[in-house]
Amino acid sequence: MTFYQINENLTECSADEAGRSGQFVAVLSSAEWHNKMDAFDMGIELDIDLNNILTTKAEVNYDSLTGSFCIPDRNDLSAPGAGFAFALDEKGVVFIDDGDTAGMIIERIRKTKKWKLPSLERFLYDFLEQIIKDDAEVLSRYEFELNSIEAELKDADSDDALSRLNDIRGSVRNLRMHYEQLMDLSQELEENENSFFQMDNLRYFHLFASRVANLRDMASFVRDYAVQLREYYESQMDLRQNRIMTILTVITSIFMPLTLITGWYGMNFRYMPELNMPWAYPAVLGLCVVIVVICLIVFRKKKWL
Repeated sequence: MTFYQINENLTECSADEAGRSGQFVAVLSSAEWHNKMDAFDMGIELDIDLNNILTTKAEVNYDSLTGSFCIPDRNDLSAPGAGFAFALDEKGVVFIDDGDTAGMIIERIRKTKKWKLPSLERFLYDFLEQIIKDDAEVLSRYEFELNSIEAELKDADSDDALSRLNDIRGSVRNLRMHYEQLMDLSQELEENENSFFQMDNLRYFHLFASRVANLRDMASFVRDYAVQLREYYESQMDLRQNRIMTILTVITSIFMPLTLITGWYGMNFRYMPELNMPWAYPAVLGLCVVIVVICLIVFRKKKWL
C-alpha cells in the first residue's frame, strides 16, 4: 500500500496524510482495497478479478469513476496484457494492482515529472502518457521490419518472412484495439459527467485523445502495409504456380502428338507397310522432330515460353 500527495511532484506520504491538503494517488493490492475501500468514501464496492482483465475502460458511477487498464507487453504483444483496476473521485485516484505495473508507472512519474500547476487531471494525463510513451518507436520498428520483409518476399523461399508478417499483423492489430480503448477512456474522462475535474484541465484528456488517435492511425497504416504484403506474397505464389502450370501444359502439348505416333506404330499389325521399309524409322523420327520444333515456335510466339 503506497500513497502520494499531488504537489509540484508526487510526494510519498502516509495513508492518514493522503488527501488532507490536496489530491492524492494510492496503489493498493486487491486484498488491501477490500479491507480499506470504505476509508476512501467513494460509495462503491469495486469487485474486479485482476486475473481476468482484458480491456481498458472507464465507467461512471454516482460518486466515482471506475475502470480498468489492460496494458500490452510491447516486447510480446501476443501475450496477455498487464491488468489492474482504478477508482477515482474529486479527491484522488486509487489503483488496485496485484502486480507492479501501476506502481512502476507512478514511480517513473515521481522521478521525472514536476508540475507548475499540479492537479489530478495533470497526473492522469502523465499516467496515460507513460502507457504510450514508446509506441511511436515501436510502430516505426514494425514499419522498418516490413520494408525488409517486402524484399524477402521476392525470394522463392520466404516461409519465415510470411510467418513473421503474420505475427506483426496480429501484434499491430492488438495495439490498434488498445488505442481505441484508450480513446474511449479519455473521452469518458473528458465528458466529466460527475464534475470531478476542473473545466480548464479537460484539455489534458483532449490532448491525450489526439495523441492516441495519431498512434491508432499509424497502427492502421502499418497493419494495412502488412495486409498488402501478404496479398503481394499470395499474388507471387499464384504467378509461380501459373508459371509451373504453363510449363507442364507446354510439355504435355509437345508430347501428346509424339505419344499418338508411338502408340500408332506400337500396335505391330502384320500388314503395316512401314515396318518393312528401310526409311520408315528415320522418317518417323524426323516427323517427331518437326512436330516438336513447330510446337516450340508456336508456344514462343504466344509467349508461353
